[in-house]
Amino acid sequence: MERKLIIAIDGPASSGKSSSAKILASRLHYVYIDTGAMYRACALCSLKRNIDLNDLSALTFMLADIRIDIRYAPDGNRLILNGEDVSERIREEDISRLSSQIATIGVVREKMVDLQRKLGEQGGVIMDGRDIGTVVFPHADIKFFLVADMKTRAKRRWIELEAKGLDPDLAEVEQEMIWRDKNDSNRAIAPLRRAHDAIEIDTGDLSLDDQVELLHEHIRSLQQ
Repeated sequence: MERKLIIAIDGPASSGKSSSAKILASRLHYVYIDTGAMYRACALCSLKRNIDLNDLSALTFMLADIRIDIRYAPDGNRLILNGEDVSERIREEDISRLSSQIATIGVVREKMVDLQRKLGEQGGVIMDGRDIGTVVFPHADIKFFLVADMKTRAKRRWIELEAKGLDPDLAEVEQEMIWRDKNDSNRAIAPLRRAHDAIEIDTGDLSLDDQVELLHEHIRSLQQ
């Protein structure tokens, strides 16, 4: 029986992590866990409860009873926060910025990392995020670090927002992404960085099919 792997995919926003991970999980019949969505759920929960992110006591109380469920659906996993499907709401821009802030808070990361490890400890899982290969699963069977230049990533995000019926300004999207990169890379706790043993892949000139196939080739070579 083929051993079920733990696969970590890290990288900055819009580098192709989630898109690749979803397709790979389907190919391998693995569970896909979008850890960024879990932080977005925390951010939304704090917003709903009007919690000041500097109030660690209130955040700790919130985290004590937060319920985050990831449910499979044919068109992509759904994220359920305290019984409510918030899959679309957590992708909105106000939550994107707030999630980057809340992810720097120790009590939040401790709770989320614990949940992520429990979800993935049996293997057969693909996780994407900022610190999967460095913090959550430093001993993952295979680690990838996806990159692309800023212009490419901003354009991808702009296209994604347009597809949702929004009218984003490309320059503003790029500035928001620059801010997120800086915040993710410079935070004191679990900053965005490439694990020393991660395979770096530049997706800038790759189609989605090409980048998925490249990742899959590396995984197949490990399984042989």
